[in-house]
Amino acid sequence: MSTVYINSASCISVQDTLNENILQNLTPESSSNIIKAIEPNYKEFIPPAMIRRMSKTVKMSSVASHYALKEAGIEQPDAIIVGTGMGCSQDSEKFLKNVIDNHEEFLTPTFFIQSTHNTVAGQVALGLQCHAYNFTYVNTSSSLEFSLLDAQLQINDGEAENVLVGSTDEQTNRTMELYCLNNTIKKETDLPVDYLKSTTNGVVWGEGASFFVVGKNKTESTYAKLKNISISNKVELNEVQDFIQNFLTQNNLSAHDIDAVILGFSGDADSNVYYTKAMDVFPDSSLLYYKHLSGEFNTASGFSTFMACHILKEQQIPEIMMINSEKKESVKNILLYNHLAGNDHSLVLLEKA
Repeated sequence: MSTVYINSASCISVQDTLNENILQNLTPESSSNIIKAIEPNYKEFIPPAMIRRMSKTVKMSSVASHYALKEAGIEQPDAIIVGTGMGCSQDSEKFLKNVIDNHEEFLTPTFFIQSTHNTVAGQVALGLQCHAYNFTYVNTSSSLEFSLLDAQLQINDGEAENVLVGSTDEQTNRTMELYCLNNTIKKETDLPVDYLKSTTNGVVWGEGASFFVVGKNKTESTYAKLKNISISNKVELNEVQDFIQNFLTQNNLSAHDIDAVILGFSGDADSNVYYTKAMDVFPDSSLLYYKHLSGEFNTASGFSTFMACHILKEQQIPEIMMINSEKKESVKNILLYNHLAGNDHSLVLLEKA
């Protein structure tokens, strides 16, 4: 497939990523096991009457998509593609609570209608009055990667020139309680978290929304070239290095050509071993991690893609993200490697535009 360009990048996250000087103002979080996104003033973007009816993930996505389109200088995208792991779980919980509280009788359909995973893509399209291709991917931690792959195919097939691609996930009280009960989220006794050398299982859970405009042509606002994506539902620990090497070979690259590798170390001892294995492939690269800044969630790779875009555009690697001391004078190729609890592995290759 031919190269496409990431022409804008917008993110709402645990960090203050809507403001300027993002790389200089990153603050790690290790003392809490559930961390919430810093939300903007929604009244500046959404009519008050609509805000009341929107779940958090829809509100975050509406603002993040607004910033992404504005930065790319586009009013109407040729397609809207959104990836989400949990969808509008806030409204799902409200609907299920209504079912229980009302003994399955006299239910209002509003929460049910708004609980579907494709609500986000639909609401963004309604706000823009955009009748183009509209699709939602629900593939746990690979949801954004599938969305980017679809955007690349749309552009390569001549179906679109500019595609709005997003990823979004929100926290809800009941789901967080269940995650604590099944030890998905770290116990408070295991805090603070050492994301790189943790000996305990469980993660710090975050949330956020990241949106990008992927385009056929390079523009003044271009951040990076999206070169290639590889996704595998299952990779055994002894296959990790081959998984990465085969991907590099497909793209006519060696490990020495990769200037920086962004790994998804989450503080979960059982699944961190995949990233430790991957590090051995890159003795000369800058090794970076990011989930101490964003938390773990289904579409946390949206945050790493956003950070990679800024690193390529600004040619700066934040000290707070560095695992080793290797620092390149210029950054041309960045490889992103992510999975969730050892499943749904993805590789994304970005290149300086």
